[in-house]
Amino acid sequence: MLLYLRLLKESFAFAINALRNNKLRTLLSLLGVTIGIFSIIAVLAAVDSLDRKITNDLSGLDKNTIYLMKFSFGPSDIPKWKREQFPNVKYDEYVYLKGTMNNTAQLGYQIFTKSENIKYDSKAVSDVNIVPVSAEFSDIEALDFERGRFYNESEANSGAKVIVIGNEIATSLFDGADPVGKDVRLYGQRFTVIGVLTKKGAGLFGDSNDSSVYIPVNFIRQKFGDNNTSLTNVIVFKPVEGVDMEAYKAEISQKLRAYRGIKAGEIDNFFINVFSGFTDLIDGIIGSMKLGGWVISGFSLLVGGFGIANIMFVSVKERTHLIGIQKSLGAKNRFILFQFLFEAIILSVIGGLIGLLLVWGIAVGLTKALDFEFVLELDNVLLGTGLAGIIGLISGILPAISASKLDPVEAIRTGM
Repeated sequence: MLLYLRLLKESFAFAINALRNNKLRTLLSLLGVTIGIFSIIAVLAAVDSLDRKITNDLSGLDKNTIYLMKFSFGPSDIPKWKREQFPNVKYDEYVYLKGTMNNTAQLGYQIFTKSENIKYDSKAVSDVNIVPVSAEFSDIEALDFERGRFYNESEANSGAKVIVIGNEIATSLFDGADPVGKDVRLYGQRFTVIGVLTKKGAGLFGDSNDSSVYIPVNFIRQKFGDNNTSLTNVIVFKPVEGVDMEAYKAEISQKLRAYRGIKAGEIDNFFINVFSGFTDLIDGIIGSMKLGGWVISGFSLLVGGFGIANIMFVSVKERTHLIGIQKSLGAKNRFILFQFLFEAIILSVIGGLIGLLLVWGIAVGLTKALDFEFVLELDNVLLGTGLAGIIGLISGILPAISASKLDPVEAIRTGM
């Protein structure tokens, strides 16, 4: 064991010496490993950070959450012209399904509308995301409150002029003062602030509850009517845990078809979108990004491997005389083999560590510059180091074997 520790120490010294004496040659050779490890770990760190962000953003939503609407989350076999004729889901359909659906934990109604400006005294915030929803959405989306509360069912049903605002809106309009109980202007009318959401940061697609406000959905219905084609209505279902999803979707379809009077043989004029389908799509995209990173980085690692092999063949040639002396003094073939193999691994790991250091520096810089946390996890650090070691092992094996098989007499004579 002590022999191999000494061998490792000597190999490390030779590797550092190679770096010191042949800086340009060694650094150029290590560049391939550095770029390869940097590329792979950078992609994995970015994808893992994105995956963590998505998980946090969607943590409040059950994967079995269902969105009933006139549009589909994914591709559809129904022609576009026919889909465009589908009617919006209606509030009375929401009321009907809420009273008749089985195995339902929560059932809510939402209208997607355009952004608006919101004002308080002389201050204003533009392009605010307006989220008109029924009272159930506080539970459906698991909203967290810094102050106040969400509106109740009575306020939602009556279309009361109450509002729940995001953290950024509260900061911009009230400068740290408590907004609860104060009136803001929206749609030319006064809304009383009853709640402020906890700060969450940027969302998956740049949107965020921080820059959103929630108002009773019936206010929008009273203002714009139920047949406004510029609005998109959605009924959101949150089934009880453990429900048979296919049977649950079939029940939704059967009840809505009956309510709309759709005859047997006619297609559904609505779409039942399960949230898990959306998350599966995102998982597929993330998987493709990881695969692409591995493929692109693989070429850099291949070049890096050849670079390490080149360094080691040159090192064997330069130290042929020394190898001959070591063998004449009794050094065994495996001692020479491990000496050069360890050296190749150490050189490759040095290149990998440089790549990891670059990833860490960029991650820290981007985290500070952007509202997004880039995380270099320990798993990726270990993967990068291990991968560099494997590249060194593979690249150094042939030079190490050639060194171990040198004839001591020929080696001493050649090196003189």
